[in-house]
Amino acid sequence: MELAHSLLLNEEASSQLGEVQKAEFIFEWLRYLEKLLLATNRADVREKQKALVEQLLSLLNSSPGPPTRKLLAQNLAILYSIGDTFSVYETIDKCNDLIRSKDDSPSYLPTKLAAVVCLGALYKKLGRILANAFPDTVGNILKAMKSAESQGRYEIMLSLQSILTGLGAAAAPCHRDVYKAARSCLTDRSMAVRCAAAKCLLELQNEAVFMWSTDLDSVATLCFKSFEGSNYDVRISVSKLLGTVLAKAVIAKHPGAAASRQNARRVSLEEVLELLGTGFLRGSSGFLRASGDMLKGSSSVSRDVRVGVTQAYVVFVSTLGGAWLEKNFAVFLSHTLSLVSQLNSKATQTQTDAVCCRRCVSFILRATIGGLLGEKAQIAAAKDICQAIWKLKKVVDAVLSDGNLETRLSSTDVAASQHALVCALQELGNLIHGLGTTAAPLLQESSTGLLDGVISMTLHPSVSVRLAAAWCLHCIAVALPSQLTPLLDRCLDRITTLKSSPEAVTGFSFAVAALLGAVAHCPLGIPHGKGKIVMALAEDLLCCAAQNSRLSLQRTQAGWLLIAALMTLGPAVVSRHLARVLLLWKCVFPASPKDLETEKSRGDSFTWQVTLEGRAGALCAVKSLISHCGDLLTEEVIQRLLPPLPCAVDLLTQLSSILKTYGNSLKTPSVVYRQRLYELLILLPPETYKGNLSAILKELTAELTAPDAQAAASACLLPALCHPDDLLILSPLLQETDHRFIEEQLLLSNGVACGSLEYDPYSVYEKDVGGDSVPKPLPPALSVSNSASKLFGVVCAHVEEAERILILEQLLTSIKHSKGARQQAVQLHVVCAVSNLLKYVAGSKRSLGPEVRRLVLTLVLGALESPNPLLRCAASEAWARLAQVVDDGAFTAGLAQVSFDKLKSARDVVTRTGHSLALGSLHRYLGGIGPQHLSSCIGVLYTLSQDSTSPDVQTWALHSLSLTIDSAGALYHVHVEPTLSLITMLLLSVPPTHAEVHQSLGRCLNALITTLGPELQGNNTSVSTLRTSCLLGCAVMQDNPGCLVQAQAISCLQQLHMFAPRHVNLSSLVSCLCVNLCSPYLLLRRAVLACLRQLVQREAVEVSEHAVLLAKDSGDLAADANIKEVGLEGALLALLDKETDKSLCQDIRETLHHMLTSMAVEKLSFWLKLCRDVLAASADFTAVTCLDTMQEEEGDRGDDASVLTSRSDGKPHPFSNPRWATRVFAADCVCRIINQCENANRAHFDIALAQEMKKSDSRNDFLVLHLADLIRMAFMAATDHSDQLRLSGLDTLLVVIRRFADIAEPEFPGHVILEQYQANVGAALRPAFTSETPPDITAKACQVCSAWIASGVVRDLSDLRRVHQLLVSSLMKVQAGKEALSHLYNESASTMEILAVLKAWAEVYIIAVQRHKSHKQTSKTPINSEDSVRSGSPLADGLLDLVCADLGTLSKLWLAALQDFALLTLPAEFASQLPVEGGAFYTAETSENARLHYHSSWALILHAAALWLTSTGFTDPDEGAANLSRPVTPTSMCQDSSSSGAAVKSPEDVYTDRFHLILGISVEFLCSLRSDATMESITACLRALQVLLDVPWPRSKIGSDQVIHCADLGIELLNVLHRVILTRESPSIQLASLEVVRQIICAAQEHVKEKRRSAEVDDGASEKETVPEFGEGKDTGGLVPGKSLVFATLELCVCILVRQLPELNPKLTGSPRVKAAKPQTLSEEGSRLVTAALVILAELPAVCSPEGSISILPTILYLAIGVLRETAVKLPGGQLSSTVTASLQALKGILTSPMARAEKSHAAWTSLLQNALATVLDCWSPVDGAHQDLDEVSLLTAVTVFILSTSPEVTTVPCLQKSCIEKFKAALESGDPVVQMKTYQLLHSIFQYPNPAISYPYIYSLASSIVEKLQEIDKRKPEDTAELHIFQEGIKVLGALVTVAEEQHRSQLVACLLPVLISFLLDEKALGSASSVRRSLHDFALQNLMQIGPRHSSVFRNVMASSPALKARLEAAVKGNQESVRVEPPSKHAKSLGRNSSIQLKTHFL
Repeated sequence: MELAHSLLLNEEASSQLGEVQKAEFIFEWLRYLEKLLLATNRADVREKQKALVEQLLSLLNSSPGPPTRKLLAQNLAILYSIGDTFSVYETIDKCNDLIRSKDDSPSYLPTKLAAVVCLGALYKKLGRILANAFPDTVGNILKAMKSAESQGRYEIMLSLQSILTGLGAAAAPCHRDVYKAARSCLTDRSMAVRCAAAKCLLELQNEAVFMWSTDLDSVATLCFKSFEGSNYDVRISVSKLLGTVLAKAVIAKHPGAAASRQNARRVSLEEVLELLGTGFLRGSSGFLRASGDMLKGSSSVSRDVRVGVTQAYVVFVSTLGGAWLEKNFAVFLSHTLSLVSQLNSKATQTQTDAVCCRRCVSFILRATIGGLLGEKAQIAAAKDICQAIWKLKKVVDAVLSDGNLETRLSSTDVAASQHALVCALQELGNLIHGLGTTAAPLLQESSTGLLDGVISMTLHPSVSVRLAAAWCLHCIAVALPSQLTPLLDRCLDRITTLKSSPEAVTGFSFAVAALLGAVAHCPLGIPHGKGKIVMALAEDLLCCAAQNSRLSLQRTQAGWLLIAALMTLGPAVVSRHLARVLLLWKCVFPASPKDLETEKSRGDSFTWQVTLEGRAGALCAVKSLISHCGDLLTEEVIQRLLPPLPCAVDLLTQLSSILKTYGNSLKTPSVVYRQRLYELLILLPPETYKGNLSAILKELTAELTAPDAQAAASACLLPALCHPDDLLILSPLLQETDHRFIEEQLLLSNGVACGSLEYDPYSVYEKDVGGDSVPKPLPPALSVSNSASKLFGVVCAHVEEAERILILEQLLTSIKHSKGARQQAVQLHVVCAVSNLLKYVAGSKRSLGPEVRRLVLTLVLGALESPNPLLRCAASEAWARLAQVVDDGAFTAGLAQVSFDKLKSARDVVTRTGHSLALGSLHRYLGGIGPQHLSSCIGVLYTLSQDSTSPDVQTWALHSLSLTIDSAGALYHVHVEPTLSLITMLLLSVPPTHAEVHQSLGRCLNALITTLGPELQGNNTSVSTLRTSCLLGCAVMQDNPGCLVQAQAISCLQQLHMFAPRHVNLSSLVSCLCVNLCSPYLLLRRAVLACLRQLVQREAVEVSEHAVLLAKDSGDLAADANIKEVGLEGALLALLDKETDKSLCQDIRETLHHMLTSMAVEKLSFWLKLCRDVLAASADFTAVTCLDTMQEEEGDRGDDASVLTSRSDGKPHPFSNPRWATRVFAADCVCRIINQCENANRAHFDIALAQEMKKSDSRNDFLVLHLADLIRMAFMAATDHSDQLRLSGLDTLLVVIRRFADIAEPEFPGHVILEQYQANVGAALRPAFTSETPPDITAKACQVCSAWIASGVVRDLSDLRRVHQLLVSSLMKVQAGKEALSHLYNESASTMEILAVLKAWAEVYIIAVQRHKSHKQTSKTPINSEDSVRSGSPLADGLLDLVCADLGTLSKLWLAALQDFALLTLPAEFASQLPVEGGAFYTAETSENARLHYHSSWALILHAAALWLTSTGFTDPDEGAANLSRPVTPTSMCQDSSSSGAAVKSPEDVYTDRFHLILGISVEFLCSLRSDATMESITACLRALQVLLDVPWPRSKIGSDQVIHCADLGIELLNVLHRVILTRESPSIQLASLEVVRQIICAAQEHVKEKRRSAEVDDGASEKETVPEFGEGKDTGGLVPGKSLVFATLELCVCILVRQLPELNPKLTGSPRVKAAKPQTLSEEGSRLVTAALVILAELPAVCSPEGSISILPTILYLAIGVLRETAVKLPGGQLSSTVTASLQALKGILTSPMARAEKSHAAWTSLLQNALATVLDCWSPVDGAHQDLDEVSLLTAVTVFILSTSPEVTTVPCLQKSCIEKFKAALESGDPVVQMKTYQLLHSIFQYPNPAISYPYIYSLASSIVEKLQEIDKRKPEDTAELHIFQEGIKVLGALVTVAEEQHRSQLVACLLPVLISFLLDEKALGSASSVRRSLHDFALQNLMQIGPRHSSVFRNVMASSPALKARLEAAVKGNQESVRVEPPSKHAKSLGRNSSIQLKTHFL
């Protein structure tokens, strides 16, 4: 293929290839040439132009295939447009000659077609340059058309379209000729030709004025004719033509001259609508014929015409645009509604026609109002619809109130108006449903009277109108949940008052049922008590049904309908009424078969009608119960459900005889009864009706073979049984399209209606399968067949084999014996039933006997050869399922063989298509049928797919081949190349008119790409050939005019991109995607978005850039998408706003999320602007004006103003009126952007850094610089009309507050940047606290309030009060109790609101206490600057004061909420102990829903309650128990049932209850931490425990329990905390847990101390020796695991330490393989954890008895020394690491423990401590040579701690003492000055130790060497600070020695010391020039001398006297010092002056 990449065709290379390869080669060359020509220099092109033209024309003569000819023509056109044009006329003549040629052979046809295509392309590209030659060309083409076949006509039409495009107005002379030709083609028998003609005419109307003026009527009539017998593509094309022409006619402005010349006339809107209306009502026939048909009463409008006209209406309005529709809406609406209300209209003659017409009108309204209008315009439209409803109501009222003779005549008015009303009501419902809560103002306007209008329609005489009104109310309730309860109350009230009106009973029962169905869509629900009212009403209606025969039927139906609808409220509501429902169910059927017999003999047709209605209703209610309340179906309930079933089945068997007896009036009720029973039986397990299986099966068989079965049912029954992939190839009507709603009716033959609500009133409460539109149940006759065939599958699988055989034989016979259409119908039903049987058997892993297999096979084989394609498809599915059920290789092979044989012999299309699909299905279900069959299967399918005589056979065979490729997997590799060349050949040769063949080819290519998979990345020749072929196939499909083929191309490229991304040209793929982003074909849009979603996951930035570049290059690219202005992201957002398909919207959202994740940080401004545009586009101006309160600098103000007023300038807004859902998405995007920035640069949240970086590079962009925008967006969203958007806005605000609260304002130190937005935050929050706000918004606003207060942004108390006031108002609402809360929603909604309020207050209180504490601490420390104290103080206390005002109330409410939570978390077995009426804030019935709200808020409330309890210190005795819970509820804290119990409780009991409540909740939660437990909850819980144990009273509880109850409580707590530490890795949680452990140990210590103290007091001094027995371990020292607090603590601490330092694990370090590692530095968090654990360990001995302490001491010492050893890292400056410090402190704590001196433990402790010291000493010289890097200072310090903290007998053991002394000696000799210095410091403390036994040995051993050292330094004269410090420390040690020494030795020491000191003194001269080190030494020596002199004056004098030199030096130094003091300026050395003067005074002792 590389050889094809040249400017001229490499003819030599191409001539050597085979036919298929040659075609590929030429196509590849043409593709390359097209790109090359555009990129090549003009001169180069001209040079080779002649040769190129010759090559291209020679190709023209070589019969090129369709894609090749198209490319060939494009290349010729480009060549001439770039090069010279002088030979173009020759080329045109050549083409014309080819077209004129008389050769009609099929082989010459491609050349002719290529010539036609070339002409089109040349004229399109060169346009008016060729104007001279065009009349001949057009004439020639039109002449050729007369004799052309369909392909020729198709290409000629497209070619004419191109010519018209190129020439524009210059083509006027030929307009009429082209028009005539296109007219004839528009009604061509070939659908592709019709489409092409429509495109041609669409182009023509741009210039040909006559089309939309004089000839407008004939164009319209022509289009109506074209719709007849059309397919979907034709309807799309022709409706586009018709709609555009009519729109042009309405808006045309005729220029004077042209008008007179064209004899044009102005067309009014009314005339245009009249024209469309004529088409809708009369179709394509002329008026006369239509009126004749009217008289005969036959319907002449075919459905496809009506559907086509419907689409034309939508195109017409869409072309005129939303603004036009707004202006003319009233006219348009009245016209549209008149289509279904015209008197005795053709459209609504029969019920079937009426339903179909209503669908069309609904579609027109939905597509125009829903698709084109913004929210404001939609609200105006809703008002117009209301007015239309009121008008129609007046007509009805007039008729009903009119008692005169004309009434009979006028009742037709009612009949006519009913359909218009149904359409109006349904559209009103859809409108409001779409508007959501933004529709609230519409309902509040009394002038519109919307609700009154809709409710009045529930009394309309027509059932369909009543149902439509009910559905409309359902939509209103879903959109506006606050209306649900009032509407329900109103309807219930009306039923009760109008019980005697049949219309009212049915109408309002429909309304109530629809409203109950809406509850499932409203998260806030309805009050629980409504269920009770509905149930009572339903019972009442059923009970009084028999009282009045006029109302019996209606009341029965209403009663059961209400019960069935009630079931949708779920188990919580239904459980209360279940017993009554079951009783009613039992009573509705006779008790025994005998009773049924007696019933049969009684009654008349009316009573039977009522009875059947009642029983069908009861069956439906039970079905609803099973569907919606599965949890209630216990064994017992099922047993009570079963008894009436046998009787229901008996009645089913008797129905036929009852019908015979009482006539046809019972036909519909009996069908409904059968359907209900079948539906119920399908839901029940077959075991429950075991005894009735045979009877049911007989009835089903009769049902399936019934004589009145409708053949048209195939479209309803079969699609469910076919594979969705197969349906795509079978029937374009079954494909999902935007017009599915109206196209569905074309599936059904004219006699059958499509689904509509009146066919099954019970569907009014069900969720619609299709989403939010009106439910569309099928007519009973169709649904009963559907249910029967489903049930047949279940029942037939459960009967005996013999019976199964009998039934199947019976079915076969009935097919044989019926004829014609009836035979088709029976066969269809039987195949459906058998398919369901096989499906069920396969699913339940059952098997079928050989005889049954034979019968099934015969049935299916017959259906495989049925003329109905759907039936063949279902049969092939059944064929494969049969093989799956039998699961036997030989059987499968036999089936395949049958198909092979049939395919070899048969020549008819039906057999060949059926059996080819059967082969594919076998592969799909069995994953292939063995390699030996694979080859023969592929061979057969290859042959069939090349059968060019029948596109159908090709399509089915190729589809089957794709299934085979998919399932064969790796086995297929050998066949890949031949298959690929077959696909390429077909793609290059099959005409584009056979789109379905191309689609199947696309599926095959897709399957092949998947089979090759990642191999496609390879570089060897064979792989690259395969890859090129794949890409070439995709290119061919991309150029195909069929949108669905393009969709296949895109999904193939998507697969290729997944496996071999480098080889897919991203730029061209993105361009293709962008062009099709707004395609009218849903499946193409889906393919585009699925592909985009995949691309942006990997290459979001590239995709976005390509899209923008392409948009700039080609101006027309996706004009709809507006990519140039707003980028691909903006185009997707705009598409999201318009799109209605749910899966597509989901794809758009995900694509945008991926793009945002990849690019939001880089393109921050762009993304924020997008979101801002969407949010601001429809923000009300009233909302925006509030923004003036933004306190911004003046510079920003101008910018903001421009943002808000940008809509007034000339440019259109990129997003006009986005819907609320899109705005919600934009608000969520803002939150995502903030989260993305969090993971990016720090500067996003640091304004100073951001500004600095922005200065250095203006391209830098940071989030913090857009804070004003973020606040503005959050504000706009939070104050919108839409509740969902308000929630998103508050969420955004919360995120902004949390992320930006701490960012300082660099220009105003001490302030934060959010301070300037206080007013905005307040304004955004205020509306959420109004009384009509829904609870979920108030709850969210409370969260934002508390976050805002807690953030500390607000510094001023008065500003804080504003937000605080909002919380106060909500608290007052909570205090007011249940009476004040809204009764609009479920009780759990008020629970949510109350808990949100309490949680918010809790958060604020916690923060206030924390601030108060930290403020107290900072004010204690004097270092703190006055400023910060001043700024912090008033608020720190002020906030706490604000909260304290309400603390009394809050504390009670918090405790009540905690009590509720505790009750709700009890396990199920304690349910009986729960309060009957519920808790303080929840009701018993709604406890399930309430539980969720408690779970989200209890933790902070717990923390706050614990804080409050500790602040009162549990010393608040006047708090009575009765006041604890909420004042308005009877429950109180742990109160007994008797009211007197409350008064008895002592304060101690109250505290105990509270303490146990908090402790219990905490332990219960921490015990069973679920994976979804939030960090916030765990932390809050641990903090609450910490706070609780901060005060003595609870500590005493924990401590005392430790002895009284075998340490239960403390140990349990420790075990729980141990588990928390094990399961949660977070350091903060582990630290918090350790803090609680420490407090527990403190409590235990306090308790032991208290016991000992009281024992001492009690026992007196005489029995002292027994005193210390308290504590763990008693007198044995044994600690029992599980019973010992100390043991539990040790476990926990070991766990923490070993996790941080695994080397501490003795098992690990004991093993020979493990080398001891170097000491390590832990992370900061790790260090803190280790420190905390060591602190706890050091406390443990105090909790033990002496014996107990002996047991634990080795462990504690091991761990403390272990930490020291493992973390003794050398740090600069001799610092000790935090862990070493901690272990030293722990050691000190242990060594100084009283237990070390206690009599019973002294000896053991001593020996253990000696061993510990030995261990520390061993660290210097370990056995294994490890730990060379230990820090000597740390170890020496540890040794010192031992020496100073233990009793003398521990360290005075000779060997230990000697070792210690050696270590110190070695350290003194150390080369490291830091070690030396630290050693001196440690020796200093040892020498000063008061006990001579300890200090003297060290003094004896080390003093001399210290003196030597100092004298050495003295000689050397230190020159650096390190030596200076060593010297200073040495002198201090000697000074200490002097102090310690005995009197007789002191003089010698002083004598040693003085010369050393004096030697460092400097005289006056030297002092001036000395270095800073020498100067410091001088000062230090002088100071020391001044201190020693007076203290040891005699020695001093002696030394001075004996050494005059020393004396002289000293005097000189003193004198020099005084001089220097005088010279120096006083300010600088004031302090030193003072010091020196004191020295001067004291020198007189000399």
